[in-house]
Amino acid sequence: MILKEILEFLPCETPAPWLDEALRQPTILLIDHANCEKKAAATAMSLLYRYSEHTELLRKMSQLAREELLHFEQVVNIISERGIEYIHLGPSRYAGGMREHLRKDAKHVLVDTLIVGAFVEARSCERFAKIAPLLDPQLSKFYRSLLKSEARHFQDYLALAALYSDSDIGPDVARFREIERDLIEREDTQFRFHSGVPRSE
Repeated sequence: MILKEILEFLPCETPAPWLDEALRQPTILLIDHANCEKKAAATAMSLLYRYSEHTELLRKMSQLAREELLHFEQVVNIISERGIEYIHLGPSRYAGGMREHLRKDAKHVLVDTLIVGAFVEARSCERFAKIAPLLDPQLSKFYRSLLKSEARHFQDYLALAALYSDSDIGPDVARFREIERDLIEREDTQFRFHSGVPRSE
């Protein structure tokens, strides 16, 4: 049921060429997945420090940070077990491309940041669900195990955005939906967990 809610929230499904590229580059998939979990925890911690007056945000983000760090540890363990070197990877344009459109005034930046967080978590959940059946048994089981928590993170971000907005967030969500669609459907020169369509040779 929650996956249906996520698919209705997102503007598009992951394009098939991204799935094909993920199967061709499993090492990059795992390393960048670890990076994404680490960045998600860092984002939650940043919100904790910046908005200490918002009790509900503190509660949700502290839980989210703990879960994302646990996921990071789990991915790092899988990387180590497979003899993969955890090399540095530059970020994809996805998160930065979303954040470029945050309104900068104090009144709106928190709400926009939370909406972007909802899209990041929803896209992660959708990609876990898409790729899991195509992976080896260990990774398939692991990615399926992440679906519930990632889906809850999506719901938490969206609920917090509604809580701290003084108006309907529907138009703001719609604005970021179109930004997200462009980032997912546009060609990308590098493969990452949240990248768009791989550029054909």
